[in-house]
Amino acid sequence: MSPFICREDLLAAARSFCDAFAKHKLLDEILAYFATDNAACLEHGLPQLAPFLGRRFTGPDGVREYFRLIADLLSYEDMRFSDYVVDADSLKVSVKGQAKFTWNKTANSWQEVFAYMLEFDEQRKVKLYEVWADSGAAYMASRGELSSK
Repeated sequence: MSPFICREDLLAAARSFCDAFAKHKLLDEILAYFATDNAACLEHGLPQLAPFLGRRFTGPDGVREYFRLIADLLSYEDMRFSDYVVDADSLKVSVKGQAKFTWNKTANSWQEVFAYMLEFDEQRKVKLYEVWADSGAAYMASRGELSSK
């Protein structure tokens, strides 16, 4: 528990990160939200469905690799976030997001609702970024089995 970081500070940090991602900020700007030494990204799902699922990307190089991989494979539009839940005692924020995603190679698109859980350090930098999303839709889109809408 950190008495120096209040709920409002965590909420502002989470909103700022989500807003940067939604606005397609440059990779270096996104990476600036992460802790420099111990950060990690984990998108839950079966690794057989997509190369960014089910594996932990750790450290600065790992976090960069995760976001580069996502950018190579997927594009998105109309991303927005709502329903922020802040746990100041554990320095965590969960948030619901939604967007239209497209698998770049097949141009298959789908509407998705997803969830982030962001764990922060005492400097309000993201040390763990977890994602729960529709991995089945991503898999089908990667195979060209979704109709684009």
